[in-house]
This record gives sequence, C-alpha cells and structure tokens, in this order.
Amino acid sequence: MQTRTEPMALMDPPIMKTTPLQPAEPAAPRDLVSIHDLAPAEVLALFGLTSMLKQRPADYCSVLAGKQMVMFFEKPSLRTRLTFEAGMDSLGGSTFFVDQTASRLNARESLYDIAHNLDRWIDIIVLRTFRHSVVEEMATYADVPVINALSELEHPCQALADFFTLQEHFGDLKKLHFAYVGDGNNMAHSLLLAGAAVGAKVSIATPERYALNPVIVTMAKAIADETKASLRILTDPRKAVAGADAVYTDTWASMGHEHEAEERNAIFAPYQVNSALMQLAKPHALFMHCLPAHRGCEVTDQVIDSVNSVVFDQAENRLHIQKAILVWLLGGGVGRFPAGFQGRSAHA
Repeated sequence: MQTRTEPMALMDPPIMKTTPLQPAEPAAPRDLVSIHDLAPAEVLALFGLTSMLKQRPADYCSVLAGKQMVMFFEKPSLRTRLTFEAGMDSLGGSTFFVDQTASRLNARESLYDIAHNLDRWIDIIVLRTFRHSVVEEMATYADVPVINALSELEHPCQALADFFTLQEHFGDLKKLHFAYVGDGNNMAHSLLLAGAAVGAKVSIATPERYALNPVIVTMAKAIADETKASLRILTDPRKAVAGADAVYTDTWASMGHEHEAEERNAIFAPYQVNSALMQLAKPHALFMHCLPAHRGCEVTDQVIDSVNSVVFDQAENRLHIQKAILVWLLGGGVGRFPAGFQGRSAHA
C-alpha cells in the first residue's frame, strides 16, 4: 500500500525510506479540487514547502523522476500551462498536454472511462475546464490525484500562489488586510477561502448582481471560525479597500462571458482599481491581479505598472506553488491510495 507524505516532511531533500508510512487517514487531501480541500495548517505547510523548493531547486531536481502528468485544458492558458510543465520538468517528471479547446473533455467518451484509462498510465491529472463538475467527477473516478487548474467555480492554484506572495512580502498573514474588488467569480471564491484559511482579514466588494456563490461564503465562514479570520462581504469597493494592505482585482468578463463584456463594463466601472481607489488603502498597499489584465478596464496602467504592483511576483510564484503541490501529492515516490480509500476531495 502506498501513501502520501505530509507537506512538512518534504521541506528537506527527499530521503528514500525502506518502509512507507501507513497512516489510518491521509495527511492531506488526495486531490486539489478546491481550497476547501486543505486544512488551514496544510496551507501553511504547503507554503513552507514552496519556499524550500524556490530557494533550493537543485535539491529537488529528481524527486519526481519517472512520474508522468497529463493536462487536459478546455480553456486557453499561458501561466497555468507553462508553470505546470516547467515545474514538472524541473522535478524530473514528464508532461503530456491534451488540447481540449475544440471540444469538451467528455464529448467522445464518459469521464468514468477516461479516468480509468488515465489511472492505468499516468500518475497525476491536471484539468482546466468550464464546468467544475468535470473536475469533481474525475476526482471521484480516478485512482490518481487530480488537480483543479481552473474551473468556473474556483482557481485554487492561483489563490495559493497569491497568498504565498503575500506571505513573502508581509510575513504573518494573520495581520494582513486583503481586499478584492470586482466580479464574484472563481478567483474571488478561491481567494476568500484561502484568506479564511490563513486567518487574514478579507474584504470583498462585488456588484449585487455578481455576488459570490453563497455556498462558498458559508464554507469560508466555517473556516474563519476556526482560524479567527475576519470576512466582510460588501458592495462598496471604497469600503473594501479602506486600510487594506493588498488590493486585488480580476477581469470583469471571465472566459465564457466575453459576450457580456460591454454590459459588464458599465456595471463594474465603479470597481476599477485606479490611483484614487488605491489612495484609500495603506501607503504600502500592494496591487495584485491574476492576469491577463484588461488595462483601462478593471485596472489602470498607472496602478498595474506602479512599484507597488506584484503581478509578476504572483506569476512567478505559480511555478513554485505548483511544484510544491506536485511534490506534496507525488513526492518521495508515493502518491496513490488503493481503490476505495476514503481520502478524496470534499467536493467529490
């Protein structure tokens, strides 16, 4: 029986063990479908591993030798695809990319059949899909780990990279006031859950019509009760940004909603992150965006190109956090549970 190592155990260069550990339950979720799959302590442990991988990449250059990753992307990608591919390569593994932008993943074959083909060949599956249910179903059926590289409900890898970036800049995330203004989309959902997990003060402002998913809000509040995080769900962007240490926004019309761009631009105009809005935040406040940015819409050139902008730090850290996720799920030559083992995503 193979089991998965704990994140903290991977913060030093891997040591071959003669007998794998046999915990009664997995030390971490076997899939990364949602931020909610990670306990607060596991988020911080993952950040510790990420820091080690970033500082000492040569120590981990062969930790995933012989491991194979397949990526199915229904949406275009720059950062997600390249950081996963570069990350897996730098860890000694190999990657297969399947372009699904012309047709949906399950158009020709059931997800059940696809999953049971893949788990005979591949060690880990990465999905970038329109429907979150596709990721959930793959995680249910496959006997290898599944990573959500973006769905319409969440973008967990990006949110983890973002709060790791904030930890690099501010240290103790419990002292952080994080503000997000704009669409209550997949990015906002994952950021809310991640902020709750690290114990931060999180303020999110969206138009009423584009509010956060209430199920996500309920989940975040339950996490916040555990971590003592402070969550504010607002409609006024000025109230959200006031006194913030970091101000985050995203595109107003995500992939799949481009046809609504003109209508959304009018509704979201008061949520533009410009110099006037940033002046309400603390003087040292960072500007954040997951990219690609629509300059002149959700953010002005003056803000995104300012010295306080960390958008390229965020992009760089996608590489490091995803390497940590891969090592965490597959590191030390382990990563699979036997069929029927109850350690799957809470969303499955």
